[in-house]
Amino acid sequence: MNGNGGMLLVVSAPSGCGKSTIVNRVMQILPRLVFSVSHTTRLPRSGETDGVHYHFVDKATFAAIQDQQPTGFLEWAEVHDHKYGTSVDEINRHRQEGMDVILDIDVQGAAQVRQRANPVSVFIAPPSFAELERRLRSRKTENEATIRVRLANARKEMACADVYDYLVVNDRLEDAVESLKSIIIAERCRRRRLSDGQDADWGA
Repeated sequence: MNGNGGMLLVVSAPSGCGKSTIVNRVMQILPRLVFSVSHTTRLPRSGETDGVHYHFVDKATFAAIQDQQPTGFLEWAEVHDHKYGTSVDEINRHRQEGMDVILDIDVQGAAQVRQRANPVSVFIAPPSFAELERRLRSRKTENEATIRVRLANARKEMACADVYDYLVVNDRLEDAVESLKSIIIAERCRRRRLSDGQDADWGA
């Protein structure tokens, strides 16, 4: 992958940890952040827009992109008979424009990304498994069997937290947002960029 321009930020978390809320809040605060829009072979759901929520493609198109190595998919997975993938070309385009790209992916996808790129990785964790279970049940969107599966998956995902660069515990939402914001600013400064993501330029 192209190493110039903006950075690549991988964010993972067990279901129910508030990852999307935290990331969306930070994106409202800091400029020059963009989500990577994944490709998928599933059909759009109600309210979803092609190119905004996903790039909706058929299986043949997805397979053709897969074959375009090394510029195909940075990572991909098959979930419930549908494929999802992160396009290398799309990431490079954003980074060449000086944007920092956020990948909202699970631990398996993050492992694939680390094999091919050098991302900044952040794991968002609940304060405890008891609190995670309380949050999942309070949503009232899943049955008991689904909740048990999500909790079992969360334990496996938490075991991978040590391989990430940073850990953010979402005990209080405001603190978690501040932590992720601070990580991004610190990484920008480490890359000799300003806190707003612009390149530092002192002239000749």
